[in-house]
Order: sequence, then C-alpha cells, then structure tokens
Amino acid sequence: MKKVILISGASTGFGRYIAKLLSSNNFKVYGTSRNPTKYSGFEGLELLKYDLTTFKDSKKLVEKVLSIEGKIDVLINNAGSGFVAPIEEMSIKDAKHLFDTNFFGHIDLIQAVLPSMRKNKSGMIVNITSIAGYNNIPFGSIYSASKYSMECLGASLNMELKDFGIRVVNIAPGDYRTGIFDKRMKTNLNINSPYYSRYKKFSETVKYNMDKQSRDPIEVAKLTLKIIKRKNPGIHYIVGHFLQKFSISLKKILPEKLYQKLIMNHYKI
Repeated sequence: MKKVILISGASTGFGRYIAKLLSSNNFKVYGTSRNPTKYSGFEGLELLKYDLTTFKDSKKLVEKVLSIEGKIDVLINNAGSGFVAPIEEMSIKDAKHLFDTNFFGHIDLIQAVLPSMRKNKSGMIVNITSIAGYNNIPFGSIYSASKYSMECLGASLNMELKDFGIRVVNIAPGDYRTGIFDKRMKTNLNINSPYYSRYKKFSETVKYNMDKQSRDPIEVAKLTLKIIKRKNPGIHYIVGHFLQKFSISLKKILPEKLYQKLIMNHYKI
C-alpha cells in the first residue's frame, strides 16, 4: 500500500521538487497551493486549494484526504514566505503575517493531522526550515526568528509524540535556486532611510550569492525522500553549501562579537 503524503506549498520552490520526486517514487502525494489552477506539470499527484494563513481550512483539508485515502502517513510543512527589512521600518502587520505563514499556520495543520496519526500509532512530520534559523543575519531577524521557532517546535514535538510512534524531523536548507530571493527583499525601502546604504550593500551581496552559489533544490527533495524511507531518522538535518554549514559550527565556537563581525564583513556592511 502506498504511503500518503500531504505537503503544504507544493506549487513552487522546494515543495514542487519534493512533491514531484515523491510522486515519481510510488508515494501518493497531495500538495497544497493558494492557486492550484495557476500551475501545471503536476500529473500523478493532487494539488489542492489551501491557504494556511486563514486558520480555518486545515481540518477540511485533512478530512478530505482522509476521506479518500483513510490515512496520512507523512505531513511535510513546507509552505513559507520570506521578508527581509530593517526592524525599525517593518510593520507589525508584515511581521505577524510572516509568522502566520512560517510558524502558526504549520501548527494549525499539525493539530489537524495528529488525531489520525495517533490513532494509527504511526506517522512522520517533516518541517522544511532554513539555515537562517541557526544564523543571525542583519535585516533578516524576523525571518530567522520564524525559522528558528520551527526548529524548536519540531524538536519539542518529537519528544511529545514519541509514545505514539510519530517522528518529527527538521530539514534546514541553505541557499537554493527556489526564487525566494525575489519575493523576500523589501523593494520599497526609501532612499532617505538611515538604513538605505547598508541595506543596499546587503541585498546586492545576497543577490550575488544566490546567483553564483545557490544550489539545485533537487538536493533537498532527495534528502526528504531518504528521510521518509528511513525507519529511524535523525531530528535535525542541515543541507547546503559547505561554507553555510560551516558557519553554524563557527557560531558555536567563536565569541559572539567576532562572529557578528565576520557576518557583517561577509555582507559588506
């Protein structure tokens, strides 16, 4: 019997790669999208309309899949949004929306799927987080905080669900060619902003790194496939460019002031 996968944010980015790879490897995949009719190339899997920031459709979504399949073996919390800006010039509304998308929306979906997993005494929840959740970067505090929150949630939830045979795994990717850069930069930063000069240098460095050093998202999809197939996977996985992964180790051993100096030098600010 095929394992049933439910993955949020499956129409673009990591979600698209993961959904298509799992579908081609004999999994029954249900993906979500806010505008499923807008996308093509999803033959062999179901793309369902769903917006996790509404906090009202999660139960309906899960019930629909359960009514067809009778189970959900794996939930992949992939949907996400990026927003990078100076804290002083970010609206609370934007910050809350980012957390609704990257954190609270996933909790809502987890709560909807857990009763059936507990009943079956098996299941897996995979959270697609980010290396940004491990590293503090200038102008990215809210984004990093939302991803770090998912890392903490996953680790804690794994302990809560141990007796029910449910595993929780976090995958933290670095920079990949998902198009998120174009969506996450604050484009309307006023030229008269006191942060404008440094933010411009920061954004130019980020764009250069994304263009020159970002990797193929299929790597994250392949890792997700391996994890789902494992009987006893780990809790935290970090995937990406060597320097990005190495920076996490540096953060653990260097004094914070020195580490921050290296980060600022890297972003040329």
